[in-house]
Amino acid sequence: MRFRFIWVGKAKDANWRALQDEYLQRLSHFVKCEVVEIRDADKQTEGNRILEKLNQKTFACVLDVDGQGLSSRELAKKVENWQNKGIGEISFIVGGAEGLSREVAEKADLRLSLSFLTFTHEMARVVLLEQLYRACTIIKGFPYQR
Repeated sequence: MRFRFIWVGKAKDANWRALQDEYLQRLSHFVKCEVVEIRDADKQTEGNRILEKLNQKTFACVLDVDGQGLSSRELAKKVENWQNKGIGEISFIVGGAEGLSREVAEKADLRLSLSFLTFTHEMARVVLLEQLYRACTIIKGFPYQR
């Protein structure tokens, strides 16, 4: 299984970038990971760039404040189900400051909410990566999640 992260902009703050890299490294012990960064622009341009990078056969999961909220254990069950179904690639998409274009939102197989709260894009990336890492440790029965 491969996790592909498609998000707008680069982490400008070195601390957020370090946390992002730390969780990407941890997560890579469980799944292959790839990060695709899209340049900032208006929502429609960002959307077109995201769609250009989106593989046709990927399972697309967009982060959306109005999406489905899951506990860590529920997310672990989702990941495990994806593995059991033989889904080869899951793309996690984080939009820009204006959100996602309608075209990108329509491609979503899952709309996932990390919280009712609004996070900066850098923070959302780290929270997503940490929760996916946590899900993998839950699946494997490692003590991290406790």
